[in-house]
Amino acid sequence: MPLLDHFHPPLSERRHWQAFHSRWASAISDWLNEQGLPDHLFAEPTIDIAGQVQVDVATLEERDASATNGASATATLPAVKSAPAPTWVMPAVFPASFEVRVINTEGGPKLVAAIELVSPSNKDRPSERRVFAIKCASYLAQEIPVIIMDVVTSRLANLHNEIMDLLEVPGCRMPAKTSLYAVAYRPVRREAREEIDVWPATFAIGDALPSLPLYVASDMPVIVDFHAAYLQTCRMLRITVSEPEA
Repeated sequence: MPLLDHFHPPLSERRHWQAFHSRWASAISDWLNEQGLPDHLFAEPTIDIAGQVQVDVATLEERDASATNGASATATLPAVKSAPAPTWVMPAVFPASFEVRVINTEGGPKLVAAIELVSPSNKDRPSERRVFAIKCASYLAQEIPVIIMDVVTSRLANLHNEIMDLLEVPGCRMPAKTSLYAVAYRPVRREAREEIDVWPATFAIGDALPSLPLYVASDMPVIVDFHAAYLQTCRMLRITVSEPEA
């Protein structure tokens, strides 16, 4: 099955892209755990749909009550103290995040690599694009390899170029009109040099998605088969080639 357009009719009227991205992040995690990672590493999806996640207080209270084995108990809450009013209130951006994290369990859980599935909000306003670029650049500054995968057709910004602008690297940009792409980044130390290896790939609706290297250790690349995870997601959500395309 080729890449479909999940952000325009008719498919966008039949399936929610948020559900697809969530399931795709899980499928990529499943693929990594089943196919590519050694026992001391595991992948997990981390989904944060901005503005749509709330703490379920009732559930927390129910769990607390169940801990008493059915006995009647009155919860004692700590005294609440009033905080002073903030000196400033500044605007912020909390964009949606669909991420796969690779964790090393040796010596305590440690993030060693990340895959970012771009959402429409990541490509929307300049402030949101900059926040995404800062997040990826922060990972790279910590020597954490990153792959970004962008199949969003409802926005035309190129987030790889945003990252390059932030890092002030003018020579590694894509053409400005490139809106569907994936890029793998590998921070590496070579003798006295600190460098980032970059593997860019571009594609279009109707193409197969590329496979890219994710370095989960300095000498351990895992070639991530994004299209295999994409096909699995389409099967799980019953999206077939027979779905009309734009």
